[in-house]
Amino acid sequence: MTRVDIERLRAETPGCANVAHLNNAGAALPPRPVIDAVAEHFTLEAETGGYEAAERGEAAIERFYAAVAGLIGADPDEIAYVENATRAWDMAFYAIPFAEGDRVLTTTSEYASNAIAYRQVAAARGVRVTVVPDDGHGQVSLDALAAELAEGDVRLVSLNHVPTHNGLVNPAAEVGRLCREHGTLYLLDACQSVGHLPVDVAEIGCDMLSATGRKFLRGPRGTGFLYVRRSILRTLEPPFLDLHSAEWTAPDTYTVRDDARRFETWERYVAGQIGLGVAADYAAALGMDAIEERATGLAARLRAELAARPGVTVLDRGERRAAIVTFTVEGYESAAVKAALRERGVNVSVTTGANSQYDPHAVPAAVRASTHYYNTEEELERLLDALPRRA
Repeated sequence: MTRVDIERLRAETPGCANVAHLNNAGAALPPRPVIDAVAEHFTLEAETGGYEAAERGEAAIERFYAAVAGLIGADPDEIAYVENATRAWDMAFYAIPFAEGDRVLTTTSEYASNAIAYRQVAAARGVRVTVVPDDGHGQVSLDALAAELAEGDVRLVSLNHVPTHNGLVNPAAEVGRLCREHGTLYLLDACQSVGHLPVDVAEIGCDMLSATGRKFLRGPRGTGFLYVRRSILRTLEPPFLDLHSAEWTAPDTYTVRDDARRFETWERYVAGQIGLGVAADYAAALGMDAIEERATGLAARLRAELAARPGVTVLDRGERRAAIVTFTVEGYESAAVKAALRERGVNVSVTTGANSQYDPHAVPAAVRASTHYYNTEEELERLLDALPRRA
């Protein structure tokens, strides 16, 4: 396994000189190659014009599709560039031709944006939403999922690979196997796993996958992508079209593209698309196995240190755990802990129970620290030293 060169990676990450950034599940620090790619294209737009810059940057724009496809084991024509993970997920979900009585199966750890979409479609089309319970480790129960699939009427299984509010990794490949056995569509929300864990769509067996650029992939904000398996593309009608996703063939007819770009729009953040392609190549060059080992190893160390601290409660669940660590400090609001850490140059975030209302274990608020491969053991110590003591 390739070992990551921490000194080189930190030298290529300007933000490391300014802050101990443990908020990678929110937005990671971009590396110099990504920063330069975005800045160079934006400068080219300023100097030559947006359309003209796109013509000159065509090879870099096209590279995005191959780079992302290579990172997740897909083909370039199965990838669409979308402005964020939520819109990518929405484009897939709202393209499914739901009918009254169809069921959607999801998890207790589902995120608010996706849950709101379920409720909207349930109200508009008579779709039923079933929350599959957890197993004893806290991830989705495969036995319960299999039983729900056997009952029938399931149009979609919608799963988050890594929930935003705790440290678990859902068994995505095992879910894919069950979905294939029952001929059920499978949508994977991978916004917290791409760039963090190895993700192979063939191994997982998902039909659709959404992801963002700004988190562990270390790409620009305002970027994301959607993967759609080629064999199901023609069964999905994008919720809206334009002259890029479809061709106006006559005054009263149009033809939708036959590749994943049917989910794109013509206007987009071109510099960001180029930067996201560079970020995907950067992660691939490091190797996802090495990235996972480093990032999750740091998280495991932090989790153990926090658990040993009086007054600190670690909330993470799951048989397999990710690089997301959630905890509370007795006597302190989580927002106050975040503020105290920020004053000491340590970035974390706060996750709230309001965004996890299916989860019976969710707390009103928790501190979320998320490690990445460019973080150091010394930065973990900075967080621990800066924590307020039990009141």
